[in-house]
Amino acid sequence: MLRVIGAGLPRTGTMTLKNALETLLGAPCHHMAEVFNNRAETDPPAFLAAAHGDFPDWDELFAGYAAAVDWPSSAFYAELAAHYPDAVVVLSRRDSFDTWWKSANDTILKDIHAAADLVGPIWKAMIDAVWDKTFEGAPREDRDAVEAAYHRYHDRVRETIPAERLIEFETGAGWRPLCEALDLPVPETPFPYLNTTKDWHDRANAVPPGGVPAE
Repeated sequence: MLRVIGAGLPRTGTMTLKNALETLLGAPCHHMAEVFNNRAETDPPAFLAAAHGDFPDWDELFAGYAAAVDWPSSAFYAELAAHYPDAVVVLSRRDSFDTWWKSANDTILKDIHAAADLVGPIWKAMIDAVWDKTFEGAPREDRDAVEAAYHRYHDRVRETIPAERLIEFETGAGWRPLCEALDLPVPETPFPYLNTTKDWHDRANAVPPGGVPAE
């Protein structure tokens, strides 16, 4: 059963958030890296179908996970919040659209077509469908259209999720907002900081569009 649902976009510190939540909850957190490394056969068709309104059995899909962040799951934050009414929703975000846009263009948007041969047509179709669901079909190369959809998306999350369930988690916020929402002690270990743009490029081409492998 999910205790935390991520609503944040990719490139908003979701790998860091995954690691932090696994430390706090003592259980795995679903992330695009999980899909790429362990669930490439099952998850892309399930999330592709979900993007077209054919929802999976969420309990079965997330069996063994205590949290889910990053695409593809974050595109379904509203459906997951309804299914798991006791879960908190974390809207991870950068300090501005410009910061997010630069990071996204240097990583996931740059590689989204180049990696098509690596990940296959179902994966690419899933990413396209998740993009359209999130950004309302805005062309990826149209910065102005993406920016407008980006702001509408964040407004939509705030309108959909009651304030008492929503954590707005800006990159670098550290342990405290998560621990307070989950009523857990702050760990003594430093808050992680993972998957920078440099980390992404150091992995060369071993990345799927929209996500990263775990290592």
